[in-house]
Amino acid sequence: MFQVITAKLKLNLTVEQKSLVSQSALAYRDALNYTSQVAFDAGKTSNAAKLQKAVYNELRVRFGLGSQMACNVPRQVSGTYKTLWTKVKQNADAISKGYTKKRYKGLDKAPKYISRTCTLNYQRDYSFKTGRQVSIITLQGRIVVPYDGYNKHLDLIANGARIGAAKIVYQRSSNIYYLMVSIEVETPEIDPLRITRVSGVDVGMRYLAVETDLKNKSKFYSGSEARHKANRYHKARLTLQRKDTRQAKRRLIALSGRERRFIVDMNHQISKEIAKPNSLIGLENLTGIRDRTRTRYGKKASKKQRRANRRKAKWSFAELHGYIDYKANLNGSVATIVPAHYTSKSCPKCGHTSDSNRPNKGLLFRCQCCGHELHADLVGARNIALRTLLVWQDWTSTGSLSASPNVSRDETKAEILQRFSELRWTSDTSPHALRYCAQCWVVD
Repeated sequence: MFQVITAKLKLNLTVEQKSLVSQSALAYRDALNYTSQVAFDAGKTSNAAKLQKAVYNELRVRFGLGSQMACNVPRQVSGTYKTLWTKVKQNADAISKGYTKKRYKGLDKAPKYISRTCTLNYQRDYSFKTGRQVSIITLQGRIVVPYDGYNKHLDLIANGARIGAAKIVYQRSSNIYYLMVSIEVETPEIDPLRITRVSGVDVGMRYLAVETDLKNKSKFYSGSEARHKANRYHKARLTLQRKDTRQAKRRLIALSGRERRFIVDMNHQISKEIAKPNSLIGLENLTGIRDRTRTRYGKKASKKQRRANRRKAKWSFAELHGYIDYKANLNGSVATIVPAHYTSKSCPKCGHTSDSNRPNKGLLFRCQCCGHELHADLVGARNIALRTLLVWQDWTSTGSLSASPNVSRDETKAEILQRFSELRWTSDTSPHALRYCAQCWVVD
């Protein structure tokens, strides 16, 4: 079993080498934009073979790209159009279900590439030399450049790890070029009997994540700092946009990168703490959550609603889930997706599910059946942990890991939810003390 990680290597370029790398990156970007326009004019096609046949000679002659780069450009553009077409279909589906009235406009014009990036193939466009040096192709030939990076990544490269494609990335603020190298790291096969901890993670905006395990050990990751900084960045953007000067536009670009890096750093910190060794980590299936959560936009929206919409647009739950997933694999753990239906409305003690369990949709959960009171996000995390426990039980009995345990194609959503409603939270819960009775999952 292999896990792909990315090694970020700083290229220590001379003035002449930096000029050559910059020339190649800009030519590659221009080739992407040219190919994107060709694909748009050809009916917004996402067929990589068709694109390559149409633009290959032009990329070689007009932009001076090498043969591998001229093949990578149409592949990258094809991937962009496939992603946009997927979003168009998802938007059409959301409109038909009444989740939204807004039409996705991502394919109204040809996608434009702005960043100085360049995709390189290993052993073709770049290769590693002894003494922490890398050979990189440019429009004027190859150059050999020394590099620095994280010691663990440097050791993997030096010891013959499986290396894939790489990207040259330019950081405008520091005027530095980086080489982002894809590395495959071998991870051991996970035995379900070696899992010693089952946990559930509920993500949100007020609390970026709430984690709990079956021993009632919980942790809240507050989003107050993220919201505070987001509001500061928003006010700074409004001020700079009103100025509309050249310097203000430069500051806007710098601010956007800084805010994005802050969000990435927060997600890395949270995921590192959640992805503990020998754990089965349950995550909600939040596909299409933005379309399913109805809200008001435009003139009909109040100031409070517009603020909530802005925060929701920056809600990077998918990125956080991805970080937890790959960090878990590296730690000998597994992250699995479980259905998110009614996780914050179902009582983990008695199983009663009702909208009235969340008075005024606030952070207090009060069961209308048994009177159990708890923080709503913690209730969600506990329900996710219980569903993850059910996944672990089926994993041990069947030998295969599935997010929908023992669910056949003919089984309805109601039957799946009925099985989840039989789960009960007790004060002493352990994955190895689990047994099943006709009414519910209990512990000895």
